[in-house]
Amino acid sequence: MQDGQSEGAITLYEAVGGEAGVRALTRRFYALMDTLPEAAACRAIHPADLSGSEEKLFEYLSGWLGGPPLYTEKRGHPMLRRRHFVAPIGAAERDGWLLCFTQALEETVPGPQLRAVLLAPVTRLAEHMVNQDEEDGR
Repeated sequence: MQDGQSEGAITLYEAVGGEAGVRALTRRFYALMDTLPEAAACRAIHPADLSGSEEKLFEYLSGWLGGPPLYTEKRGHPMLRRRHFVAPIGAAERDGWLLCFTQALEETVPGPQLRAVLLAPVTRLAEHMVNQDEEDGR
């Protein structure tokens, strides 16, 4: 047993299907971002080629969900807000990101309880990433 887990307990990483599950989630997330009109503001602050962004999110989610800490091994501490501060993130970007993440969860992660467990902290993270307010013209 590690990290205070009970014997027989599984990680969120395992619950979503391990590497294959996290890959499916991130792949669907970026496919939605690339196609949903409601995500246009979020898509606009990403590079033309989303493959690097997809890989970084996969690596981050792997460790965050209790799987291999790929992101920290390759890139150090995530410092997500600091790393994203170069991109103007307001309500439209946040909402588009959350729409894509929520839909990707619905389509790739089994069970409403598991999805709810994941969505609550992800929503808080999305709120934390906002670095523009309406008064800034966003």
